[in-house]
Amino acid sequence: MIATSGRTAYDADLDSFRDQVRKVFDKILQPNLDRWEEEGIVDRDFWRAYGEAGLLCPQVPTEYGGLGLDYRYNAIIGEELAYAGCSAGVTLQSDITVDYLINYGSDEQRARWLPGMVSGDVITAIAMTEPGTGSDLQGIKTTAKRDGNHYIVNGSKTYITNGQNADLVIVVAKTDPNLGSKGISLVLVEREREGFARGRNLDKVGQNSADTSELFFNDVRIPITNCIGEEGRGFAYLMSQLPQERLQIAVGGQAGAQRAFDEAVKFTKDRKAFGQAIFDFQNTRFTLAALKTKLQVGWAHLDWAIKRHVAGELTAAEASAAKLFHTELQWEACDTALQLHGGAGYMNEYPIARLWRDARVQRIYGGTSEIMKEVVARTI
Repeated sequence: MIATSGRTAYDADLDSFRDQVRKVFDKILQPNLDRWEEEGIVDRDFWRAYGEAGLLCPQVPTEYGGLGLDYRYNAIIGEELAYAGCSAGVTLQSDITVDYLINYGSDEQRARWLPGMVSGDVITAIAMTEPGTGSDLQGIKTTAKRDGNHYIVNGSKTYITNGQNADLVIVVAKTDPNLGSKGISLVLVEREREGFARGRNLDKVGQNSADTSELFFNDVRIPITNCIGEEGRGFAYLMSQLPQERLQIAVGGQAGAQRAFDEAVKFTKDRKAFGQAIFDFQNTRFTLAALKTKLQVGWAHLDWAIKRHVAGELTAAEASAAKLFHTELQWEACDTALQLHGGAGYMNEYPIARLWRDARVQRIYGGTSEIMKEVVARTI
């Protein structure tokens, strides 16, 4: 379990909130995890129950049905989701997509979409990655060309979280291919738009319960008013939101690392070998001691980053460093914990198998570890 004592980012009210989150998860999340993994998607009833419990998009202003809370509440929810081993795309909505509408959307866009995003009646996705373009967003090919008071959207996207469930997709598109990054805009495409199609629910190594899809746009006609903020400012908006996205991934990384460690401790104390508990071998204890030390440092660093972000002081390089450190720690913890499980760790009946599989992509999406190093290196 994630410890609350000694945490510097939270206070007593937030600790009480965490207790409520755990009670909600015990009721609506834990009983369904295995089924979601088998079905490859989280059912919409969960989204609505999650929203009804007040756990979706807690930062949305009260006039749109939200709670008007700061990021620390998002972080607690993200920690508990990751510790539970749940890869549902709710953090994408709460920590990433909703803030584009809060920060840059029009009054009409906010009034139309935010209440449903809070309640769970509206599921969102953001479509950046394309078949031939990953981290280099300036290389995207999808276009949104003006036609009177409409855009005509053409292109394709891949690896899109919530791709099957999404009612609304924020599409990163070029409104002027000749202007480079200044020609990129964010446009909203609704589920029912003619010419918008979903491909298959992609077969992934891990995070099986998260529906991840290909999306296709074939002469999709949307009104100009579906542009978020100013035309041509999309790349700037994406860059301004990256620190929170990367911090959110770091939050999940740290909590996932803690869960892997806890599973290893539990298993090695229960399992016997050569007449004694595996935990009693010096190699096991030293391995776990080293990991516990890194987790201690990790929690302290995460609290530092959360507090800086809430204060509006977390830089892009600091957020990138946080994602780099905590996701690499998560992978180390998961791989070490699986090794300490021996052959049992390779069996899907043990939680560590899922934790290990789900952890691998953390070092890829939101910017690969290599890109994170490049971002940090530019500040040296």
